[in-house]
Amino acid sequence: MLLHEAVDALSIRPDGVYVDGTFGRGGHSRLILSRLSEKGRLIAFDRDLAAVEAGKIDLAPSNPNLSILHCHFSRLQQELLKIGVCKIDGIVLDLGISSPQLEAERGFSFLANGPLDMRMDTSRGQTAAQWLETVSEIDLERVIREYGEERYAGSIARAIVMARARQSIVTTLQLAEIVAAVVRARERKRESKQNPATRTFQAIRIFINQELEELSLVLQQSVALLNPGGRLVVISFHSLEDRMVKRFMRAAAKTDTVPRGIPLREVERRRFGQPLLKVIGKAVRPGEREVAENKRSRSAVMRVAERIDFKTTV
Repeated sequence: MLLHEAVDALSIRPDGVYVDGTFGRGGHSRLILSRLSEKGRLIAFDRDLAAVEAGKIDLAPSNPNLSILHCHFSRLQQELLKIGVCKIDGIVLDLGISSPQLEAERGFSFLANGPLDMRMDTSRGQTAAQWLETVSEIDLERVIREYGEERYAGSIARAIVMARARQSIVTTLQLAEIVAAVVRARERKRESKQNPATRTFQAIRIFINQELEELSLVLQQSVALLNPGGRLVVISFHSLEDRMVKRFMRAAAKTDTVPRGIPLREVERRRFGQPLLKVIGKAVRPGEREVAENKRSRSAVMRVAERIDFKTTV
């Protein structure tokens, strides 16, 4: 999604070093590689082992300047240092879930029946079904309200707890039907094209994968890793992610002021007030053609920022 827009926004330097933090099925990586010279380098991350294995078979053999790592992007700086990379010229993050993850057996979709898993990294961690077995009603309501922005979070949490007392909730359709019964009962007078389980599934997925925590960590590390002029490109798919990215970029683009009474040399004072990023353009959304071809893209928002070169004279 926003494939060409995102790679164009990176402003690729042929000999540069770039990171695709969300490899997926390699869409952005393929286009980045096509713009790199033999001296250029791309390091791709994905926590989904299936995506990593597919990339190593389909893309890596013909691209010796590509490295694909099975890793959460919150470990970006640590993993790059392991392979001798201290600085990069750009990073793209395409958040959310990829199309292959919507297959029934992954447990993300409320449209097809499958095991209630929802883990992006199936090699570790608790499944959604396991979490729902033990979570308290209070904590469940909080997750659904905060991560799903669901107005009926309390009623949904209560219904889930009551349902699990009768039978374990282990499939996607079981959960979707419980949620739908609550939401439809409360929205009889409101017409909504959105599936009633959408917000609850989103909330549980975000919690299980710690998506907002991961995003917060990778944003901070990206700024530290970027060379002057390097670009940070982020594509978000819901308001929680986009709000975090927007606020982060704006904060990093502001000039801080030094509190009165703090004893600093002039060079330190100038550095304290130096912004780290420059926001590039406005938020970009998919065009009508892309939305028509892929309905999932309609909620995508892309934001871009550039690392500022800081120079001091002693």
